[in-house]
Amino acid sequence: MKPILFFRTALAAGALVGAAGLVTSCKDYLDVEPLALNTTEYTFSTVAGSTAAVIGAYDPLSGDQSYGTRVSMYFPYDSDEMIGSAGAADGGRRSIARYKALSTNSEITNPWNTLYQGVERSNICIQQIPLSPVYDGGSAADTAAMHRLHGEALTLRAQYYFELVRNWGDVPAQFTPSVSGQDFNLPNADRNATLARLIDDLALAQKLVPWRSRAGAASERITKGAVKALRARIALFRGGYSLKGSQMTRPADYLDYYRIARQECTELMARPGEHSLNPSFLEVFKSINEQRSESANEIIFQVGMTGSTAVSDSKLGYYNGPRLQNTSGTYGSTQGAVTVVPTYFYAFDSTDTRRDVTITTYGIASTSNFQSGVALSSITDGKFRRDWHSPPLTGSSNYLGYNWPIIRFADVLLMFAETENELNGPTAVAQEALMRVRARAFAGNQARAQATLTQAGFSLSSKASFFDALVNERYLEFGSEAIRKYDLLRWNLFATKLAEVKTNIEKLAKGEAPYQNVPLYMYYRTPAAGNVQWTRSFYRPSPTPNTAPTGTVRVNWRQAIDAAYVANTRPAGATYTLGTTSATSTATGLAAEYVPSQGKELLPIPQSTLVADPALVQNFGY
Repeated sequence: MKPILFFRTALAAGALVGAAGLVTSCKDYLDVEPLALNTTEYTFSTVAGSTAAVIGAYDPLSGDQSYGTRVSMYFPYDSDEMIGSAGAADGGRRSIARYKALSTNSEITNPWNTLYQGVERSNICIQQIPLSPVYDGGSAADTAAMHRLHGEALTLRAQYYFELVRNWGDVPAQFTPSVSGQDFNLPNADRNATLARLIDDLALAQKLVPWRSRAGAASERITKGAVKALRARIALFRGGYSLKGSQMTRPADYLDYYRIARQECTELMARPGEHSLNPSFLEVFKSINEQRSESANEIIFQVGMTGSTAVSDSKLGYYNGPRLQNTSGTYGSTQGAVTVVPTYFYAFDSTDTRRDVTITTYGIASTSNFQSGVALSSITDGKFRRDWHSPPLTGSSNYLGYNWPIIRFADVLLMFAETENELNGPTAVAQEALMRVRARAFAGNQARAQATLTQAGFSLSSKASFFDALVNERYLEFGSEAIRKYDLLRWNLFATKLAEVKTNIEKLAKGEAPYQNVPLYMYYRTPAAGNVQWTRSFYRPSPTPNTAPTGTVRVNWRQAIDAAYVANTRPAGATYTLGTTSATSTATGLAAEYVPSQGKELLPIPQSTLVADPALVQNFGY
């Protein structure tokens, strides 16, 4: 049973009525109901009551307003890998994707409130659990359980604040529970100070929680590995660049935080019995789609989703993934709203097994149960797919119960490689960590992994060239996992990479190097099994004359990247000419409204919060 489901069962039975601050009637910014002190003391006086309260603190991780949809699939895009819901800025999710967000956008306000609800619930647990008489005075088992719960609450608060900081920057930071009726006058807290505090908190938390092997816990509950991995991730952000006004700046003490991240990764890597790299990249994500345990424990921490509701489940595999339109068919329907930047497909070597897991080249029509090939402009992300659900789900249900992976062991290996290179250069251990991840992508073939790296123009020979290879490896490894955009920001490469990918899209449209061999057309057939079979290579130009193989269907592959497609990656009104065809942008494409130095790397602080908190100042550019 998923822990989040336990919480909702307890809540329905009224078990947490006493811990009133954990269940709010509305999700307003730090809005809480009055606490009855004696009832709160009673709730936290037992392991059972404290457990229910902490599971309540897990609760805001799931659902539409956090990792079920908005935080996982709206906020990370557009990037140089994925494009959010296509269309011009609309005041909602498309405005976020096109970098024209408004402070009145409910798709921003509601997640902000939900994340702060998670902070508040965590704050209550962090304050109350150490005050419990069983925290240090109970039986050995009860004391261990209470310490573990304390560590989980500290980690949850760190996760919520980390998400707030990386999306909004200098956010209000309160580390004690709110008091009913208080007037909020919380200023913008310096993000570096907030992140440093979280790193200190996690140093304590990892002493309180057990390793997974001792806890017997699933990856939906925080264990020592999750704390260490999160601490490393936050340390890298603390040591990275961030937006201050219109400038990206890096703190002078950044190497201190690279050392912290390196140490945490080193300690995780030294315990292969706890977490390891799954030999199969496909298996990592099939386990999520088939809702079963992932055998190698590569997924260190994931958000449990369940219940088929907007507050408890996720739209992973419905909002994103291949577009399925057969509502009454075998698989049901999906939106397929997240599309892949077409050049991202060609960032993968043809033999890299990650490509066909990360990217799908098919859909299913409304009157069919069979896959159909799609154009390069319509390929979608593939790590979460409705047609991989076991058992198949027919109909149009939005909620598939797919968990959201917060962090994987592959990230630990690549964080180690990055920090080791930054501190000591491309040492043998840095190279080995990076190549472990890359070799897995080539079915363990180390020679092939190295050869394709060299063919792609990357080298591990110097600090600078190793970093470039590392940037590319993370690009290929973590597609559609809400990592790329934030990596680019902390490296101060966001504007550079967006400009680069738009230039490459234009080269692709023209058939210029390195895309000169990308075919204009592709052909597929659908055998009895129902899975699309492409009959020609994605990496060879269309033959002349261009004759369709018998029994196949033609798809306008590269030809779909036309003048209109290129124009729409530019602000509205811009004109682009491809050959003899001209198009005027309607700003419906990749990061169309993004302009460097305008502050749009961060989201606007919700207007409703600014009204309620007079000490708070809006982010630059809004």
